[in-house]
Amino acid sequence: QINRDGKFMFCPCGTKLNVIDVETGALRSLRQDDEEDISSFVLSPDDEILVTGSRALLLKQWNWRENKCVRTWKAVHIAPVASMAFDSTSTLLATGGCDSTIKIWDMVKQYCTHNLKGSSGVVHLVEFHPDISRLQLFSSSIDYKIRIWDLNSSKCVALLDGHFSAVTSLAFADGNTLVSSGRDKICMVWDLKTRESKRTVPVYESVEAAILLPEKGDFSQLGVKKQGLHFVTAGSKGILKVWEVATAACVYTQPVPFESKEEASERSLTQCMLVPERNEIVTVSVEHNIVLYDAQTLQLRKQLAGYNDEVLDVKFLGPGDSHIVVATNSPQLKVFELATSHCQILYGHTETVLALDVFRKGLMFVSCAKDKSLRVWRMNKDGRVICVAQGLGHAHGVGAVSCSRLKESFIVTSSQDCTIKIWNIPESLTSKAKAALISSPETLHAKVTERGHDKDINSVTVSPNDKLIATGSQDRLAKLWSCSDCSLLGVFAGHKRGIWCVQFSPVDQVLATSSADGTLKLWGLRDFSCLKTFEGHDASVLKIIFVSRGTQLLSSGSDGLLKLWTIKTNECVKTLDGHEDKIWGLHSNKQDDMVVTASSDSCITLWKDVTETEEKEAQAKQEEQIMKEQELSNLLHEKRYLKALGLAISLDRPHTVLMVVKAILKETDGRKHLEENVVRLRKDQKEAVLTFLVTWNTNSRNCHEAQAVIETLLKHEAPDSLLQYSGIKAAVESLLPYTERHFQRLSRLLQASMFIDFMWQNMRLADAAQQED
Repeated sequence: QINRDGKFMFCPCGTKLNVIDVETGALRSLRQDDEEDISSFVLSPDDEILVTGSRALLLKQWNWRENKCVRTWKAVHIAPVASMAFDSTSTLLATGGCDSTIKIWDMVKQYCTHNLKGSSGVVHLVEFHPDISRLQLFSSSIDYKIRIWDLNSSKCVALLDGHFSAVTSLAFADGNTLVSSGRDKICMVWDLKTRESKRTVPVYESVEAAILLPEKGDFSQLGVKKQGLHFVTAGSKGILKVWEVATAACVYTQPVPFESKEEASERSLTQCMLVPERNEIVTVSVEHNIVLYDAQTLQLRKQLAGYNDEVLDVKFLGPGDSHIVVATNSPQLKVFELATSHCQILYGHTETVLALDVFRKGLMFVSCAKDKSLRVWRMNKDGRVICVAQGLGHAHGVGAVSCSRLKESFIVTSSQDCTIKIWNIPESLTSKAKAALISSPETLHAKVTERGHDKDINSVTVSPNDKLIATGSQDRLAKLWSCSDCSLLGVFAGHKRGIWCVQFSPVDQVLATSSADGTLKLWGLRDFSCLKTFEGHDASVLKIIFVSRGTQLLSSGSDGLLKLWTIKTNECVKTLDGHEDKIWGLHSNKQDDMVVTASSDSCITLWKDVTETEEKEAQAKQEEQIMKEQELSNLLHEKRYLKALGLAISLDRPHTVLMVVKAILKETDGRKHLEENVVRLRKDQKEAVLTFLVTWNTNSRNCHEAQAVIETLLKHEAPDSLLQYSGIKAAVESLLPYTERHFQRLSRLLQASMFIDFMWQNMRLADAAQQED
C-alpha cells in the first residue's frame, strides 16, 4: 500500500512490515513481538491508522511514523485474517478471515460491531461502498461470488454471480457502477441498482488487479479518445493494458520489453494501484520488483527491486561510483542507483550470472554466466545501461572474469572447463563516437585459450600494469601467467584446500590468495615464496580485496563475517558481522572509503570507512577531558564547590566528588555548606552521587562523608521521591549492612572513650585526696 501523499510505501515481509521512503528507497521496519508472520495489513484513507493482522490471531494498531504499536487486540477469528479494508471515514475496519467470517470493528470506540457469516472458505476480498450513507460491505471468497452485505441488518442482501475463478479486485466507478476483475481472464461491470452485470470484458489473461482511470486528466497517449469509463488491467502477461468499457476493447497495450516467453512469466504482475497525488501507477511483479509508471504515458519513472535471492557478486559502477551492479542468482543483472535505490534490470544472459568486473573508468563492465558466455555492458551519460558485446567459446559455465586495469583493452575469463581465455576489446566499443552507433551486441572472439588447472578455476585477476594474470583453482594452486601469450610464469603452492580468490596488491609486487582452509596468504611475485599467512577465519575465505591504499586486506568468509587485516603487523584489527550467510561479493570504491558486500542471505550492505572520524572523536574527547580537569582544579582552588560538584559528577569521577565533599566539610560550618550544595543539585546528579556514596560507605575512612550526604538526602527528600531514584533498591541494600557496621564501631569507640574518661576522673580524685592529706 502507498500512503495518501505517495511518500511512503508499506510492504509486509515475514514477521515485519517495512515502511519505505519512495524517493530514497530508505527502509525501516515495524516489528511484531509475537514473531508470527503478518497475514494482512491496511492503512486508513486518512493515513492515521495502520493495522496489521498476524498468524497469532492478533490485530495490532500502529503509530507508523514513530514505529510504535499503540494497541493490540484479539481478532476473534479462529483462523488468520486474510483481508482488511477501512471505510471512507477511517472509523470502521472490516476483517475477512480464513474462517469464512467477516468482522467489523469500530476503531474509535474499539469494539466489534458486526460478525457476518455466510461466505464459503477464505474471505480474500473486502471493500466498503465509498458512499458511507449506504452502509454496505462487498466481499468475495472461494465460491467466486461477490456478496453485498447490508450493515444495518447484518444480512447478505445480494450475490453478484458471474466469475468462474477467484475475484481479485473491486473498483467503484460511481455509486452505482462496480468493476470486478478475476483470474478467469474476464473483467465484469456491474449495475448496483439492478445488481445485474452490465458488461463482460474478456481480457485474455489472468487479471490480478483492475484500476479505474480518473475522469479528469489527459490520457490520450493511452488510447483514451472518448469520454466514458476506462480501466487498466495488470496480470499474468506482465504488461499493463487499458480497456474501454463501452466497447469492451483494449485501447492501449504497454510495449513488451522482454525477449522470451520465460521472461514474460517471471514478469507477471501481482498488484497494481493508482497514486493520484504522484500521478503514478504502481505495479508489483512476481519477482518482487515494484515499478512506478507515469499515469498519463505509462513511461517507467522508477523501479525498486524487492528481493535478490542469493547475491553472487556486486561491483561499484559509474564515474563517481554512483551505482552498483549486482548478480542475483538469475540470468538478469540489476543496476541500482545508490542515492534513490532506483533499479534497472538488464536482460541478455539466459542462465545465472556468476561473476562481474568493472573497468577502471566505471562506465563499462563485464558479466559472465552459466550460459558459457560473457557480455560487455556500457553505461550512457543518463545512467542507462546497454549490452554492447558478447563472447562465446567456453565449453562450460564461465565462473570468473577480470578486466584490464590501465585501458579498456582486454578481458580474461576462466571456466569450469579449466581453461583461461583472453578476449581483446575492439576499438569500436571503446571510442565514444563509434560506441554511440552500436545497435546490437558485437561478437567477441578469444585471442588466446590456455588450459590452466586440473580443477575448476574459481578466480582470475589482472595485475595493475596489465602485464600479468593470476588464477586460483580448486586444485589448491595459484598460478601466474604472462598477459601477452598466456605462458606460465610460476606456481604458488601451499594452501591445504581449494583457492577461492586471488588479488594483486596495488602498491607492491605481491599476490594475495584466500582459501577454503580458512587462511589468507601473501606471495612474492619474484620468487613465488609465501611471505605471510593470516589465520583467523573459522570458515572458507571467499573474497579478498586490498584497502587503505594497499596497507590492509579485507576478507569475507562463508560464515558471513568480514575481517580487516593490517599487513605490516599480521593482525586482524576488526571483525564485522553484517551477514548471515556466505559473502560472495566484496568490492571497494575508487576513493577507497566505502565497501559493498553481497551475500547468500539476499542482502547487499554498504560499509563506510570511519577510522579517521573515530580517531578525531577520541582526540576531541581526550582534549575535553583535560580542559574539564583543569577547570575542576580551578573551581576547587576558588572554593566554588557547587560548580565543582556538578563538573565532577559529569566527568563521572566518584573520587573527585569525594574530595569536593571533604573540602566542603573542612570549612567552618562545613555541614551546613554541604547541605546547601547537595540540595541544589538536579535529580540526575543526586542519583549519581547516591551511586558514588554507596562505594564510599564501604570504606571506614570515607564513611563520615557518605553519611553526611545521606543525612542531607533523607532530610530534604520525601520518601516517595527517593523511591523514584534509579538504583535506589540496590543502594539501600548495600548501605544498610555497612552503615550498621560503622555504628557498631562507633559504639565500641564511645564505650572505650567513656572508660578512659572514667579512669582519668578516678585518677584525678585519688590525686586530689593525696594532696589533701
